[in-house]
Amino acid sequence: MFRLNTECLLTDYEFSWWNDDSNCDFIITNIHTGLTLRGSEVTSIWERRPESPKELLVNSTDEVNKLNLNEATGFLSFLRYYLKDVFSIGSIVNDRYASSKMLQIRIAQKVGFNVPSSCFSNRKNDMIKFSNRFSDLILKAIDGESHVYNDEEEYVFFSNKIQSKELSGIPDDAFSQTVGFLQNYIEKDYEVRVTVVGKKVFACKIDSQSMKEDQGKIDWRQGYDFNIKHEIITLPDDISVKCIDFLKRMRLNFGAFDFIVTPQGEYVFLECNPNGQWLWIEMKTGQKISEAIADELENCIGCN
Repeated sequence: MFRLNTECLLTDYEFSWWNDDSNCDFIITNIHTGLTLRGSEVTSIWERRPESPKELLVNSTDEVNKLNLNEATGFLSFLRYYLKDVFSIGSIVNDRYASSKMLQIRIAQKVGFNVPSSCFSNRKNDMIKFSNRFSDLILKAIDGESHVYNDEEEYVFFSNKIQSKELSGIPDDAFSQTVGFLQNYIEKDYEVRVTVVGKKVFACKIDSQSMKEDQGKIDWRQGYDFNIKHEIITLPDDISVKCIDFLKRMRLNFGAFDFIVTPQGEYVFLECNPNGQWLWIEMKTGQKISEAIADELENCIGCN
């Protein structure tokens, strides 16, 4: 196993990529440990949210520093694309496009999931027309990285429940300044986080509806600090099959799915994070997700 801390690419590693008349290959060496990786030896990759190179051995002017880091970032991305056919869990090649809410909704419908009605728009009239079909709506972030930082605090764009009649009173500029994402609000009995590793499926019930509105009832992520209850459940077979089919269509080997389960017991697809968090689920429930990831990476020779 070789660990590459991508943010330290220029300070902790030496590397070289080359080609000759018949072959291409590369070598990366950790200058602190002496461990060396040859590209032709790579059989699997676990890409756990890599960062761009941030550190330099020698500082120059701001312009030169920026250029050097940008070149290193480009090299790293292109090296990853070079390895695109190697089995991976997490991938800068596939994760970004697979995070598209619009693409996810289309694929979810194709595999047979129940999906909320949705609208993306920067036009108030479109939003009003959509909202008139429902009494309550959910306003959601389009990008999973919707965080705003200042010097002291981090602001997270959690999902918000609103009444459809509220939209008409919002100024037009609030719509035209960005792109809004609305879905019809669906009543919940509870929610389910499904973590899929290859063809192994781990399902966890999240008892969001026992919480207060600002402590996880609307967006269960707000319940992290309020001991929201987690429980292992057995997923219906058809939902497991559809999750695996969804990942296959997205060319992914891992996904963290979020579902609503209605009071009538119906599963409703919300989204799939192609490189989502899972460790807290393992810690709360004992499900052996990390073991499944290790097994998948170890046993994947010849998967592609």
